[in-house]
Amino acid sequence: MNVYLLQLIGKFLSLIVITFVSFFNPSVMGEKEADVANTNKNKSLTIVNKIIEHDTKTIYNPSLPSNVRKVIKPGVDGIINVGEDGTSTKLVQTMVTEEVEVGTGDYGEYVGRLSGYGPDCPGCSKTGNVACHTENGGKHSLIYNGEYYQDDEYGKVRIVAAARSKFPCGTIVQIIKPGIEPFYAVVLDSGASMVNAWNENGTVWFDLAYRSQAAARAGGISGKNIQFSVKRWGW
Repeated sequence: MNVYLLQLIGKFLSLIVITFVSFFNPSVMGEKEADVANTNKNKSLTIVNKIIEHDTKTIYNPSLPSNVRKVIKPGVDGIINVGEDGTSTKLVQTMVTEEVEVGTGDYGEYVGRLSGYGPDCPGCSKTGNVACHTENGGKHSLIYNGEYYQDDEYGKVRIVAAARSKFPCGTIVQIIKPGIEPFYAVVLDSGASMVNAWNENGTVWFDLAYRSQAAARAGGISGKNIQFSVKRWGW
């Protein structure tokens, strides 16, 4: 028997042995499962957010009516993370103190009369210059500058005349009448009728400025029992 035939018989017998072992013990040739323990699965990470309530700083302002309260700087609560040991902390959000202005001036809610006028009204100077100086000490003309004023705080507002002994120059008033959108006006002018009404019987009378008497008559918002809400007393 030659060598080649012996090698062939040996390979055949080896194949039979391997097949026999695999059939009766499959775990020898199969995949082995790996049992890997997760050491972190029972651990819990505790992070506590602690809220630090913001402080409030109150500023008393005599230029505001006693019924007005204004937030001039919103407050923000602080947040810190406290670790499991109770001592380690991490700042998440800085606390910001709220600043509030509280009015100490006269109460600012009134009901009264509203009328309209132009620089060409009977008894007016015809120059268009209003009685008050602006906040920076300048002059304002209804003819050249118009019936609006640009206020640093309230923006573009209408101009009204009033009894300045009660409503000083620079007073901001919100005018509220059913059927029209409420709007802001600044006291920049005065008139004898308004002064007399206040001095004689305490009647509140505002006169709304227009470019002309014709525009005032066409304005359509004059009337009685108009609500006036003062937002600022003078400059």
